[in-house]
Amino acid sequence: MSGSIDPLPQAALPSVAHVMAGSPAGGAELFYERLCAAHQREGRRLLSVIRRDDARAARLNRADVFPKMLAFGGALDLLTRPRLGRLLKAFAPAVTVAWMSRAARMTPRGPWTLAGRLGGYYDLSTYRHCDHLIGNTRGLAEWMVSQGWAASRVHHLPNFATDFGTVAPRRPDFLPPDAPFVLALGRLHANKGFDVLIRAMVHVPGAHLVIAGEGPERAALETLARGGGVADRVHMPGWVQDSGALLRACDVLVCSSRIEPLGNVVIEAQSAAVPVVATAIQGPHEILEGTQDGLLADVEDPRSLGLRIAEVLEDRALAEMLARNGRARFEREFAEPVVMAQWRAFLATVGQA
Repeated sequence: MSGSIDPLPQAALPSVAHVMAGSPAGGAELFYERLCAAHQREGRRLLSVIRRDDARAARLNRADVFPKMLAFGGALDLLTRPRLGRLLKAFAPAVTVAWMSRAARMTPRGPWTLAGRLGGYYDLSTYRHCDHLIGNTRGLAEWMVSQGWAASRVHHLPNFATDFGTVAPRRPDFLPPDAPFVLALGRLHANKGFDVLIRAMVHVPGAHLVIAGEGPERAALETLARGGGVADRVHMPGWVQDSGALLRACDVLVCSSRIEPLGNVVIEAQSAAVPVVATAIQGPHEILEGTQDGLLADVEDPRSLGLRIAEVLEDRALAEMLARNGRARFEREFAEPVVMAQWRAFLATVGQA
């Protein structure tokens, strides 16, 4: 259940401004681009405001979205807030969505409905001037209510993922042709738990691990792989543009994170009909707990993680069931048409306030 959204008359769609002051890379930033492009495709009147980032602007341009760029600097930045206010006043959106804390701090009140969109457990005092809050997981939305926000002002709007279901698989040339292929995607950062995953490979003999990403932990992870005697089976090729082709080619996708409020890689793997093993942390736990859509391993436990990976690799029937169920879950909850229908309902409701 995926595909493009049929354009609707602009008069039927409340106008929206999306304000993002995020970093060059990240799950929220990637979804911001996807959502703006989807709003453009559905024919909605849209204002995109981003932190200065030529690469992001170029990607949005390719989707016929032409963002305004502001500095979104620190405490000494006295210009962004008034400039943003002027942009919003001139555009006159029905709804303004401020993405994460910096954008929320700098987005002024106005005649528009102001919604703060959170992808993590941030300091809610930053959002006290917002009319509504958006969480991309049910757990996050429930936490907002537990912090004193009225349930009527808190909304669960999940991310949609790129549908990789029909992408042609591409197995890396550096892998032995018959070796089981374990894949992990993400920034080489301590939060991603790739050190635990490398230690887990001791319990998955014969399998090769590809960690596609880049970041500050590269040297430490390479040293760990050598010290653990698995360096010949652990590959870190850096950022890979065509992650869908890798997903379609791998035998199992592993999310080993210590902190993962949502877990976009889990949803992307489900879209690709690939079995998933994830640590039982935050978002992956919410997606997979009590289901047969993927397997959960204990957090910070290389043995638990390794045994779960081995279980998938050694049991073809289990792997096929997880892949099939994960794809069905993606189509029910995380495909673009499903999520965009929820965004349309949300904007129509709060845009009338």
